[in-house]
Amino acid sequence: MDIQKIAVIGLGRVGSAFLEQMLALKDKGIQIAYAVERNETPGKLLAKEAGIRLLTLDQLIALGSEVDIVFDLTGNAEARRELREKLAASNNRHTTIAPEAIARMMWTAMGGKALPDVHGSKGY
Repeated sequence: MDIQKIAVIGLGRVGSAFLEQMLALKDKGIQIAYAVERNETPGKLLAKEAGIRLLTLDQLIALGSEVDIVFDLTGNAEARRELREKLAASNNRHTTIAPEAIARMMWTAMGGKALPDVHGSKGY
């Protein structure tokens, strides 16, 4: 089974809930390997406890194709723009950015209770 190395950017209310659910899928080939969070949050603590590498955005981008999927759960348009621009500037054609809408769809498919709706629908 191929292991998908996943990064989560934003471990606030939405990202923390998402991380908790995704950690339960480790045996299904999903590995949350990296996380980016500037603030001290319960999700950041959970990531530390789970052995997830906490990085800055620049450190994450520098990993290149070591990252398969990046979930952007910041709810912040500026953070989204910065992520897209830095990933494009790195010429990384491997890593996929999954916006919050994809995280919500996955969450529903996994049968989890609703993710916190604190960001609203901002598109990507």
